Amino acid sequence: MAGQPEKKPQSVYDFTLKDATGNDVDLSIYKGKVLLIVNVASKCGMTNSNYTELNQLYEKYKDQGLEILAFPCNQFGEEEPGTNDQILDFVCTRFNSDFPIFDKIEVNGENASPLYKFLKSGKWGIFGDDIQWNFAKFLVDKNGQVVDRYYPTTSPLTIERDMKKLLEII
Repeated sequence: MAGQPEKKPQSVYDFTLKDATGNDVDLSIYKGKVLLIVNVASKCGMTNSNYTELNQLYEKYKDQGLEILAFPCNQFGEEEPGTNDQILDFVCTRFNSDFPIFDKIEVNGENASPLYKFLKSGKWGIFGDDIQWNFAKFLVDKNGQVVDRYYPTTSPLTIERDMKKLLEII
């Protein structure tokens, strides 16, 4: 007799992942918040503008229910080669980012994080469900459902209007 099939995740709240310091983070702690989930890199040409704008959004909306979850990834041009400690040092020192930084993951392929497999399901990019490059963004509503996917070249500030709707800010 075959074992029980693995339960298919219903929302981002069904995942537990490691943060950059190695602690388990149950994403259900973010229930009721709007999430912007981003695969990040320290040595990308889009690093400065994205981190700067992500920080601006986080500072402006964190007290109104926004969380930005950053997932370092080295799959694109090896632009995130460092250890988690080096990544944290870079993000905290250079950009003074306060939003959560998670363990380095893969976002595409056989070893893609289960979270990213979930995020990409039904939210197609220019290359099917694959993430195209660093700084692809997923906007997630207060129920843990993906409502939109943004290309790596999309400025975080241009997502502000969509975020405000989900945060119920008029």
